[in-house]
Amino acid sequence: MSNEDLYHKVVGYVELTIFPTVVNLNRIKLNSKQCRIYRVRVNDLEAPFLYNDPTLEVCHHESKQRNLNYFSSAYTAAVSAVDPDAGHGELVIKVPSELWKQGDDLKVLKVYIEFSLDQPKGGLHFVVPDVEGSMAERGAHVFGSCDEKMKIFSCHRFWFPCVDSYSELCTWKLEFTVDASMVAVSCGDLVETIYTHDMRKKTFHYILPIPTAAPNISLAVGPFEILVDPYMHEVTHFCLPQLLPLLKHSMSFLHEIFEFYEEILTCRYPYSCFKTVFVDEAYVQVSSYASMSIFSTNLLHSAMIIDQTPQTRRCLAQALAQQFFGCFISRMSWADEWVLKGISGYIYGLYLKKTFGVNEYRHWIKQELDKIVEYELKMGGVLLHPTFSGGKEKDNPTPHLHFSIKHPHTLSWEYYKMFQCKAHLVMRLIENRISMEFMLQVFNKLLSLASTASSQKYQSHMWSQMLLSTHAFLKSISNVSGKDIGPLIKQWVDQSGVVKFFGSFAFNRKRNVLELEIRQDYTSSGTQKYVGPIKVTVQELDGSFNHMLQIEENSLKHDIPCHSKSRRNKKKKIPLMNGEEVDMDLSAMDADSPLLWIRIDPDMSILRKVEFEQADFMWQYQLRYERDVVAQEEAISALEKFPTPASRLALTDILEQEQCFYKVRMQACFCLAKIANAMVSTWQGPPAMKSLFTRMFCCKSCPNIVKTNNFINFQSYFLQKTMPVAMALLRDVQNLCPKDVLNFILDLIKYNDNRKNKFSDNYYRADLIEALTNSLTPAISINNEVRTVDNLNADVRLILEEITRFLNMEKLLPSFRNTITVSCLRAIRQLQKNGHIPSDPSLFKSYAQYGHFVDVRIAALEALVDYTRVERSSGELQWLLSMVQNDPVHYVRHKILGLLCKNPPFTKTTDSALCNEALVDQLWKFMNSGASHDWRLRCDAVNLYYMLFGLTRPSCLPLPELGLVLNLKEKKAVLNPTIKPELGVGAVMDTPASIGIHGVGMSYPDPVSLGVCGVGQPPQGLKRKADTPLGSPPEPGQILQQQDDDGRGFNTMEDEDIDMETVHDSQAFIHHHLNLLERPSTPGKHTHTHTHTHTHTHYIHVLKTLLIHGKEKLPFNRKKPAKPASGRGTHLPQLVGGEGD
Repeated sequence: MSNEDLYHKVVGYVELTIFPTVVNLNRIKLNSKQCRIYRVRVNDLEAPFLYNDPTLEVCHHESKQRNLNYFSSAYTAAVSAVDPDAGHGELVIKVPSELWKQGDDLKVLKVYIEFSLDQPKGGLHFVVPDVEGSMAERGAHVFGSCDEKMKIFSCHRFWFPCVDSYSELCTWKLEFTVDASMVAVSCGDLVETIYTHDMRKKTFHYILPIPTAAPNISLAVGPFEILVDPYMHEVTHFCLPQLLPLLKHSMSFLHEIFEFYEEILTCRYPYSCFKTVFVDEAYVQVSSYASMSIFSTNLLHSAMIIDQTPQTRRCLAQALAQQFFGCFISRMSWADEWVLKGISGYIYGLYLKKTFGVNEYRHWIKQELDKIVEYELKMGGVLLHPTFSGGKEKDNPTPHLHFSIKHPHTLSWEYYKMFQCKAHLVMRLIENRISMEFMLQVFNKLLSLASTASSQKYQSHMWSQMLLSTHAFLKSISNVSGKDIGPLIKQWVDQSGVVKFFGSFAFNRKRNVLELEIRQDYTSSGTQKYVGPIKVTVQELDGSFNHMLQIEENSLKHDIPCHSKSRRNKKKKIPLMNGEEVDMDLSAMDADSPLLWIRIDPDMSILRKVEFEQADFMWQYQLRYERDVVAQEEAISALEKFPTPASRLALTDILEQEQCFYKVRMQACFCLAKIANAMVSTWQGPPAMKSLFTRMFCCKSCPNIVKTNNFINFQSYFLQKTMPVAMALLRDVQNLCPKDVLNFILDLIKYNDNRKNKFSDNYYRADLIEALTNSLTPAISINNEVRTVDNLNADVRLILEEITRFLNMEKLLPSFRNTITVSCLRAIRQLQKNGHIPSDPSLFKSYAQYGHFVDVRIAALEALVDYTRVERSSGELQWLLSMVQNDPVHYVRHKILGLLCKNPPFTKTTDSALCNEALVDQLWKFMNSGASHDWRLRCDAVNLYYMLFGLTRPSCLPLPELGLVLNLKEKKAVLNPTIKPELGVGAVMDTPASIGIHGVGMSYPDPVSLGVCGVGQPPQGLKRKADTPLGSPPEPGQILQQQDDDGRGFNTMEDEDIDMETVHDSQAFIHHHLNLLERPSTPGKHTHTHTHTHTHTHYIHVLKTLLIHGKEKLPFNRKKPAKPASGRGTHLPQLVGGEGD
């Protein structure tokens, strides 16, 4: 890696050991993208091969329609054509005829592939800082960039040929030759490190004896500093130079997570070692692989940092949970992904409960539930277990989505995050049904079976125990608990949508009965009908009582008998749910009713949204006296609608209660600000929260001077950070921030003193800047005068001076994660939006450039996206889209498209000068071919295209020729119906890949090729398509070749669901991008390149043992070539290697 020309280059060699399980094995299909294949041998014989990647360019004709339905169908077809779970791949290898007899005898075949990667755009990410010094001194490193959430896209084919499927397990031997100054970290046990004779290179040898799928293999190479965990010597940590002190502190508690998981699962950690590697420019924060996890360097922190600590611990706990379920136990198919994500998320939640407490856990569950409810109601349902029974449009399980869920590669990123969220919530529902004890027994049983299987030598039926399917999981639950959870699975796993409840009540004094009415909305998008039990908790004067009601098809009203009589002027303590007895002031309640408050589904045992109507005093009682944090947060949200002195008092009381959960108190701050603004004309006394803050955090002798910082009490620290931010939202009768509030915040900044504090105050100062930002209101323009610094409002001038001072200080003394700069950039954008300073994107552009810390870049890009929308600036939009295509950091590119989707410059329902044909073409070309190296980025581009233009043809495009047809019968002009299926689209759409895609009405007759995500599939590894009848017409994308002498031809693309144009483009790709010779095995230019470049790069040697099961779908079948169908006269020569081809 010392040669300047070889920064981003890898030379590799793969050896695969294949155990045939069927006769007639004449071709082998593997996954490989962007690899330059030099040579392929099977058992030491040269083997011809063909490379074809239909995802490089999704739509091959110059489509003038620009229809997203059309693109989605074609994209799903392209992904299906190389889907390893269906027996497809980009690389098709012909088994030499001399070995057919050996294959028929089911003897082992060995495949050897020599390849290289030059300037890879995905899969491996190279970080080479542009500074002086050697590669090691510069901290140059490379790592597998298919991080945890991205791993669903199976992107390991980007850096070595493999069967890129989670259901294909094999043992591994990995060797990496790198510069002597570098360390190579990979999966498994490091058995030896060997130096070359000149001591300039060294080779790391890793062995992973546990059967593992290719997507769970990774690599990191760099000048890492190494730390052996002092509590667990089999755990090793790696970080970039000079970060070792941060690494020691951040990893000091990891052994506690190990101990917790091993204790609850009653099972030891499945691998013999564990490695954590911290890298720069990570794709996401956490990614887990077999026996190793890759993290973002930004998670490391010192003992002085408060806010980052819980986030880092959460990330480590997530990574370790995925080692058990996700890496060690893999999934049978994409349809079973929810089980692994659900289990790992569930046991992570148990760790959260133990470490951070029940309040934090319930707060997190409520947050996750609110997120999934909001997403499903907005976008439509999230389906955990999709099934595809046919190719007709009515069989599409998610017609409300603008993308297919048949493959993970076509999923929206936001959808997948919500998918994970819903999966662990459903696991919690299962726990509620069968109990935690049985749940943990199920996990233990799954791990025990997998552990037994992993120790066996290759046997196809044994290793299947390491693959988890929905069917196997439910069977295990039934065996362990004896309970039938079929209805629960049907409701939440096999269907999408959440439940939407509306509740109200009346108290019947004569009968002493609570008449409760619960209605449902199951007609709106993203909702479903619920029939089943629901828990209702009623707090009465004599105690708290739980009632289980049954929601039937048509029942709305339920009578609940009350246990208490209304009590007037009788003093008695009220018993609460937790057994505590408290004194209450009952003067506010209805004298005729014994009801204090009512809660529907308090345990969150239904995925639901509840809108419940009860009196304001009931919400106030619930906030004050209910000990469940979820109930308190629900009460705070409800009290926003009741701006009364009583609500003000209840919120103030909560703020003062130190035993109250700190996140509830933080939420109360913002609710109190809203109530104060609604009561502005009648508010008496000092501004809300000011006197409380003064009493808690300011000097007694001088109330406007804050005490010296002491953040030893974390609850007080978070409250001290939050109160000024909420206070700044207060407004007076003129809708301006009160002068004394602004001066108070400026004094907090002025007198802030952190000299004696053992913790950093950077997050506190960042929040004070956010408070200044919140205090801003729109500028009042007089006679349309031009805004300059000279004629600024005096208060705004003070704010601008503080922001400028902070920004300048940050350059001299940067804060942790540059939190001050991030807040300042947001403040400047807010000053621009409110008309106080001229709108100018140049500052944000400079901070968005590569080289700044990633949080700063994202904050600047957020401001630029907002500027683009407000100013309708085509120049800035083009600048952003250019960065999406060219920025070196994958995460930043992904984030820009995400920001544009959240805050679009225009939408499909609005008219804008930005909506033009050039923009349509630019976005179409980018998602069609420009993002082929990054599945996630391509899906982001599809989301943006949908947000801007919708599913159909963008309105800004002119109608194509013959766009209007005169209907003489009806005497009117109509859109030409033949425009929709564009030239060549049939070839793409008439495939099994089009199942479940919008606008496709084609069916596919071959039942074996369907149901990749089906429920009833037998547990098997590689899934292969059954033979088609001899003499049948060729399938789309088929290439014909002259028959060999013995009649066993090489129909390389016979099973590929690719249209004919795909092959043309792929051939061009091979010639122009891979520069393959007609005979890559012949000694010459490429052999010369190989032998001379390997001294500067590292080798990858992989020994893979492939599992091939079943006779129904042949692993690698061979057939006679079919006769050409009429109209398919163009046939392409094959790229092959070896003599005589």
